[in-house]
Amino acid sequence: MQLRLPRLRWETFVPPFYWACTYLLRGALWLVVRWEVRGREHVPMEGGLIVVSNHLNNADPPIVGAGVAKRRIRWMAKVELFRYPFGVIPRLWGAFPVRRFEADLGAMLTAERILRQGGVLGMFPEGTRSRTGYLGKPHPGTALIALRTGAPVLPCAVTGTEKLRNPLVLLRRPRFTVTIGEPIRVEAVKRPTEEQVSALTARIYEAIRALLPPQYAGPYTGSEGTAPGETDGPDHPRE
Repeated sequence: MQLRLPRLRWETFVPPFYWACTYLLRGALWLVVRWEVRGREHVPMEGGLIVVSNHLNNADPPIVGAGVAKRRIRWMAKVELFRYPFGVIPRLWGAFPVRRFEADLGAMLTAERILRQGGVLGMFPEGTRSRTGYLGKPHPGTALIALRTGAPVLPCAVTGTEKLRNPLVLLRRPRFTVTIGEPIRVEAVKRPTEEQVSALTARIYEAIRALLPPQYAGPYTGSEGTAPGETDGPDHPRE
């Protein structure tokens, strides 16, 4: 009789890998940069939750995760990051792929399953990193998922990480800040209308914008998201 060992799955390694990386990163941030987290008391300790933030650098997901700290975040990340061999890292970290700027039904269903199981979903409503540092035009996917599941939305704002475009800046111990706002409560809607999605999208945008210093707040007004040139953006904000 042949003994069959249980097949190991990615999910087996995700929690220990995620928490090890998160706490190692928190220690590194304390040593290498001037790191501050504000509003951590606003993080709900149970139930489905969508964490949203502005997006300045590829390092933002783990840095926001280290700021939230209390709960493990499953980030929705662009599919290009999952190519082997380096794609092993986001998989072990618990992220899942999405095809950006198109209707990715698989990613949508994965996100909704995470929330209905009481997990935490991480999203950047802008859909991509800001090239100017300003908060850009949000996409409706976050609001649609929130309305379909009734999960509250936790607005966050990260500042300072745009300086990581030049790694030598770490020699000057730049200031990184993660600010966490109060959750936006959402009532579940079986079939959200375009008006409901648009209204919640604008509300999420304004909640993130309210947490940002003025030099990071973009000019988006709800219909068009045009960003100023890079020369007058907050790539080098005053500290």
